[in-house]
Amino acid sequence: QVRLVESGGGLVQPGGSLRLSCAASGFIFSMSNVGWYRQAPEKQRELVAVISSGGHINYATSVKGRFTISRDDAKNMVYLQMNSLKPEDTAVYSCYTDARSTWKAPTDYWGQGTQVTVSS
Repeated sequence: QVRLVESGGGLVQPGGSLRLSCAASGFIFSMSNVGWYRQAPEKQRELVAVISSGGHINYATSVKGRFTISRDDAKNMVYLQMNSLKPEDTAVYSCYTDARSTWKAPTDYWGQGTQVTVSS
């Protein structure tokens, strides 16, 4: 089964940094698009960043220049380096994949998420 397990969230002051990690299994990671979404209370879930199987990257305008997404196909890991954090970045951050494999149709999945709180 598809599994996405996030780590690295926590409480950080405005201007600080965090690095989120996502460990993936249950699909062919190297063939799949992966990324990060976030959801703040009473807000819709929004795409933060996505990196394709070929390494092409898209960021939400609100995080461009501050966040960096990367992937390590040898380790089935995706990362989100978050710098210059702002209070409005506070949200539950969830790892995402379209979970491509040879044994099932591609399907969107999100992990359970890790809380990021930016506050002084």
